[in-house]
Amino acid sequence: MAETTEKSQSPGTADVVAVQDEERPARQLSRRPDLLVGVVCFAVSLLVLKQVFFPFAQGVQYYLVIFLGCTLPAVFLCYRPRSRKDTGETDDPGVLDWVLAVVALLTGLYPVLPIPGGGFDEFLDRQGILSTMDIVAGALLLLLVLEATRRTTGLVLPLVCVAFLAYAYYGGFLPQSWGVAHAGIDFGQIVNALYNDASGFYGTPLDVAASYIVLFTIYGAVLNASGAGQFFVEFSFALFKRSRTAPGRTTVLSGFLLGTVSGSGTATAVSLGSITWPILRKAGYPKENAGGLLAASGIGAILSPPTLGAAAFIIAEYLQTEYLTVLVWAIVPTLLYYLGIVLAVEADARRFGAKAVEMAHGKAGKLLLRGGYHFLSLAIIVVFLALDIPPFAAVVYATGVAALFALIARLTRGESLKDWLKDMGVALALGVRGALPVIAVCAAAGIITSTITKTGLGQVLADALVQAAQAISSNPTAVLVLTVLFSAVAVGVLGLAVPVTASFIIAWVVLGPALADVGVADAERAMFIFYYAVLSEVTPPTALAAVAAAAITGGSVLGTMWQAWKYTLPAFLVPIAFVLTDNGSALLLQADFPTVLWVAVVSALAVAVLAVVTGGWAAGPVRWQVRALCVPAAVCLLYLEPIAIAVGVGLCLVAAIAHVVWREKQPVREAV
Repeated sequence: MAETTEKSQSPGTADVVAVQDEERPARQLSRRPDLLVGVVCFAVSLLVLKQVFFPFAQGVQYYLVIFLGCTLPAVFLCYRPRSRKDTGETDDPGVLDWVLAVVALLTGLYPVLPIPGGGFDEFLDRQGILSTMDIVAGALLLLLVLEATRRTTGLVLPLVCVAFLAYAYYGGFLPQSWGVAHAGIDFGQIVNALYNDASGFYGTPLDVAASYIVLFTIYGAVLNASGAGQFFVEFSFALFKRSRTAPGRTTVLSGFLLGTVSGSGTATAVSLGSITWPILRKAGYPKENAGGLLAASGIGAILSPPTLGAAAFIIAEYLQTEYLTVLVWAIVPTLLYYLGIVLAVEADARRFGAKAVEMAHGKAGKLLLRGGYHFLSLAIIVVFLALDIPPFAAVVYATGVAALFALIARLTRGESLKDWLKDMGVALALGVRGALPVIAVCAAAGIITSTITKTGLGQVLADALVQAAQAISSNPTAVLVLTVLFSAVAVGVLGLAVPVTASFIIAWVVLGPALADVGVADAERAMFIFYYAVLSEVTPPTALAAVAAAAITGGSVLGTMWQAWKYTLPAFLVPIAFVLTDNGSALLLQADFPTVLWVAVVSALAVAVLAVVTGGWAAGPVRWQVRALCVPAAVCLLYLEPIAIAVGVGLCLVAAIAHVVWREKQPVREAV
């Protein structure tokens, strides 16, 4: 799902999201331009819904041309060319923004405009032999896509795109003895690949954005307009009884549920923090630990079924598999992720001496009876997917159910049908508006994937990665381990600079072949790259979700980053287990039940051992020597082979015995 913010956020919370989220802050438009953008986005939402049930006869590319041509102009009206501090008193679009919007509209729709000599069929007939006008229009659209991406995500991704374009054009001038040299592509061929082929701008990334992601952002906006966000938080508070661990547990559960409304780890962390930070503070949580918990809970929402993140839809499309299959793959890793966080919460509550906090939100049972229908639309998505209903249709049905229950709830409160229609119309517009940054990113990602495909660069880089591993060791197992570690670092570094969706797409086309070359199956390598792309939101030194959480709690940014990393450490190591051994596939439920069971139990033990390492608590403070011994124990357990598991269990037993002996001799209190 695209990154959106909650409608119910306070202005302070919205400001933090705008500054800290991976997208640049959007404008606060005045009434007239805001109304225009709302009407355009509402019309696009109707176009998207129409495409689900009544697709264009001309094909998917025809739809994508219209979709991009209508949404790209809105980016220039909604997003400023500079940061907020550099703008003047007014936040409305300037003359240049209106000009760019008009040019984006004309160049975006140019392939389908009924101008003399024009029309979509005629445009496709000129494939490979574009006219001068075609090349001019394509070049302008290329520049506009880069500018739209810069406005929404920053300068890094456009620069990466420019670097790939330069390689496509100048690669033919490189010495042919160099592995990265190719035959060369002239400018007209580059524009043809981006503008006319069923790739480039109109490739898989934009197709996923227009067919899946925008539908889920619409669903989230409608769900939020129905009051689901507020209900999820109140239900989480009411579910846990008054205890010292209740504030932490509530934060984790609220983050998971809020993620169904907001698909952004950063936005979820901030929305969550504005509500739960006062409770965590009263309970005695230090600012940095509370911020780390908020960040970890926030990104957990986009690692978890039934919504996952935008990259999950791209996985389904790249692997030509059902989206439900991707959801199934994510079940055990999600449980392990939350097991790690819950164990960390339990340790923190005892280590900090957290206090119980009174949270008066009524009884969970009564709340569930009153607002439990909010869960129904989520269940509908899963049930319909299980019935082989396409995901884009399933989410439309779920959106309809959410809207219907919102209508019933409002009528019972005595509100008018007119107000409901107005709010639903606004929600449809907000769903498309919230997807604008992801649409720009997906169009730009098409530049990279098209270039890699045309030049063969992906396989060249993959071969180089494997050769680097082979230069260190010739042992096949060592080569696999080194390739996996190199890939993990590469995805993490890439994620520091570009958004999650773009990070996954680039890593898939560059690192995916390298992992395939060392024998990693499609599902394992796709989920491995997906998790590391998402985890970049809590990875120092950028850690966007952690930075945003620190802005809420007022804690040290660096300290909050490290605490977030502590909470999510199992999520960094478990994906490696996917790809190192054949048994790792059982973590994605790709094995028989007995294998899945024992692999899940061993992995859960590894996560528990890691929680001891990071939390420093196991029925009392744990000495550093014991924690150091737990590190190789967890690593051996996650290798998921009998001998390694036996060694890991043995190390765990030694660590447990040492912990008991040292506790009895000299109890100590250690800080992390």
